[in-house]
Amino acid sequence: MSYLHLANYVAKLGSLKKINNLSSDYIYPGELLYYDKEINQSDNQQNYNQTDIDLIARTVYAESRGEPYSGQVAVAAVVLNRVKSSDFPKKVVDVIYQPWAFSSVMDGQIYLTPNSTAYLATYDAVKGLDPSYGALFFFNPDTSTSSWIWTRPQTVKIGNHIFAK
Repeated sequence: MSYLHLANYVAKLGSLKKINNLSSDYIYPGELLYYDKEINQSDNQQNYNQTDIDLIARTVYAESRGEPYSGQVAVAAVVLNRVKSSDFPKKVVDVIYQPWAFSSVMDGQIYLTPNSTAYLATYDAVKGLDPSYGALFFFNPDTSTSSWIWTRPQTVKIGNHIFAK
C-alpha cells in the first residue's frame, strides 16, 4: 500500500474506510491514509499526444472558464468519456469537432488560447480524475435550449453545469 494525497485522486470512500479501519466518513486535511494501488486506476488512462491535450484544454477553457476547477476537470472528462464510448468517435479531434457537440466550436471560442488552469484540468482528467461520474454530456440549464438534454440521466451539478449520461 502507498500514501495518498487525496486532492489528486478519486477514491471510493468505502475502500478508504476499510483499508484505514475508519468508522467515520470524515477525512481531515493533513490526515495520512493508506490506499490500494488499484484505487486510482481509470479507463481514461490512455496515451494522448500533445495535439489532443491542446485541443482538450481549448475545449475546457472555451466551455468552462470561470467555473470551479472540478467543473473544468469534468468537462475534460466528458471529452475522454466520449472517446471511450462506442456512441462517439474514437479520436479527440473527431469528438470535439463532431457537429453540434460543443457550442464553443460553433461560436469560435474553441480558438481562444487556454490558460494554465485549463491545461491542469486536462492533465488531471487524462490521469483518470472524473468528477462528472462518467458523464457524456454537460449543459448550462440557464442557457440550454435543448429539451432532449433534460431526458438524459444526470450525474452531478458543478457550478453552472449539469453533467449527464
